[in-house]
Amino acid sequence: METLSYWIGMAGTVAFAVTAVLALAPRGIDLFGACVMGIITAIGGGTVRDLILDVPVFWAADLNYIWVAFGASVAAFSAHSLFTRKEIYSLMVYIDGFGVAMFGIQAVDKVWGLEFGLPIAPIILGIVTAIGGGLIRDVLAGRQTLLMSRELYATPVMLGCTLYVVLLYILPEYRFISAVGCCLCIFGIRAAAIHWQLSVPEWLTTKTKTA
Repeated sequence: METLSYWIGMAGTVAFAVTAVLALAPRGIDLFGACVMGIITAIGGGTVRDLILDVPVFWAADLNYIWVAFGASVAAFSAHSLFTRKEIYSLMVYIDGFGVAMFGIQAVDKVWGLEFGLPIAPIILGIVTAIGGGLIRDVLAGRQTLLMSRELYATPVMLGCTLYVVLLYILPEYRFISAVGCCLCIFGIRAAAIHWQLSVPEWLTTKTKTA
């Protein structure tokens, strides 16, 4: 399970680094800026999680996360010109959905293993880890964050992380299968929301009336 968690984290690192570069590609960005944004986005959510847990920050203990984020950023910077602006955005949101799924489940698994604030803390920190990097990316890029829109963004993460906690509690011997299944669950819901433009019902949102 530790091996799976490690590779899930690496996959999420690649996904978030790529989305950071693609988010800024239409506006114009140099290679240095792309790498900085890619690395910050990839490690942001996990760094916040580890600071809350009061444990060594994950990338300080294994610099491979930094190198993978750097490599993914360079690759995305080199390849972004192959896509039109519309294609870049479409690719970005799907990759972002993959990244939040990977990071959310990895975080739940880490917090559960540390027995920190069970059973609620793993869910909360799973969400923080999953969407933290994306929020940092959008704020630094001057874009509206997906969390502040009606898109189904944090909801799939919450559902997947909650399901994983339940499965860890009732079926701990199937931890590996549960982790993979919940990753696919989060990504599946997010991908469906992107493809069919599903959103939070209007009656669950607030509106500010203007004169």
